[in-house]
Amino acid sequence: MAQLNPDYYDKLCPEALPAIKKVVEEAVAREPRMGASLLRLHFHDCFVNGCDGSILLDDTRTFTGEKTAAPNKNSARGFEVVDQIKVAADAACGAGVVSCADILAVAAHDSVVALGGRPYNLQVGRRDALTASKAAANNDIPRPTFNFAALLSNFQSHGLDLKDLVLLSGGHTVGLARCTNFRSRVYNEASARAVCPPAGGDDNLAPLDSTSTAFDAAYFGGLMKNRGLLHSDQQLYNGNGNGGDSYVKYYGENGEAFWKDFGVSMVRMGNMGPLTGGNGQIRNNCRKVNS
Repeated sequence: MAQLNPDYYDKLCPEALPAIKKVVEEAVAREPRMGASLLRLHFHDCFVNGCDGSILLDDTRTFTGEKTAAPNKNSARGFEVVDQIKVAADAACGAGVVSCADILAVAAHDSVVALGGRPYNLQVGRRDALTASKAAANNDIPRPTFNFAALLSNFQSHGLDLKDLVLLSGGHTVGLARCTNFRSRVYNEASARAVCPPAGGDDNLAPLDSTSTAFDAAYFGGLMKNRGLLHSDQQLYNGNGNGGDSYVKYYGENGEAFWKDFGVSMVRMGNMGPLTGGNGQIRNNCRKVNS
């Protein structure tokens, strides 16, 4: 079976990765939050039947896609930027070369770098799924309401471990969350009530850490002060030395180590169930299967 590798486009189309990077950098410069949105698209893609671009498919007569699943509805964003990247990649390489699944992986990497994180050993060569599943998205994407045991169990079911859980949650060093996802925490556990009234305002936004447009280790420092915005964030650190405490403390004190190890976990996640070789297809339009 064909494997992902960093050099996949080197001979096939050396202009592919620079074309993607240019669109991502322009999008993040216009709106820094978009970097977090593109990172999250890759995460939510990989956690549902592997990193296969299925999150990008619109509903059809034969399947209901992942965009309307609870973790994505009114929340997953950046689809227009993915469309722009696809146009740029196909202009550079011709149609049928750069997959939508790879676009998500590369855009996530380039977003991290654009927001101040470090480059990592990006793997490419994925192909695109022929279908998508709302039910699988509802079942397989970890929820902001999960406690520690549920989070760890979810990650382990995808072949990831505790270290990956802490590191990939560290992706919340950038971006915003909707009030509907943290209301119960702010009224039962913590504070961000000014943004989030007891009723209504479901789509009001709050930053996930104190530096929501910088890819840094501030997220972990916030957890150690009980300032995790989402219940699932704060579950990684409870101060009793169990669970994720030691990793949270280590990365909170070692930003360079976080950058380096985050990249390793991103590669591990990006290797989850990709379609390669003769499986799947290279979509012409990321929103629909080729006719």
